Amino acid sequence: MIRIDFDETTGVLILNPEGALEEDDFQAVAKRVDPYIASKGMLTGLIIHVKKFPGWEDLDALISHIRFIHDHHKNIRKVALVSDGSLINQMPKLVDHFVAAEVHGFDYDQLEDAKQWVESDDA
Repeated sequence: MIRIDFDETTGVLILNPEGALEEDDFQAVAKRVDPYIASKGMLTGLIIHVKKFPGWEDLDALISHIRFIHDHHKNIRKVALVSDGSLINQMPKLVDHFVAAEVHGFDYDQLEDAKQWVESDDA
């Protein structure tokens, strides 16, 4: 289960996983942002806000997640990982090799800082 908050004015997408990720979650996110990307060309930023990464419901959910990243990473300027989990805070170093977006980690209580960073022109 994932809560989607998309601000079409700023082009910032905030995802709040609230349980094990499901295949349908990624279809719902794509359905929400694909029209925006088609019209504007790119999301300003993606913020993943989660205390601890909940994992995936099953293998189909993992595959759907990988497919979503593959299909969308070139259309997102910045990704902020906002979490207290140690794995997700290490993700910027890991995913930097696989995605086109600039990736930065923030502590869970720094959501506003993450929003400012994704909306800034700073690299």
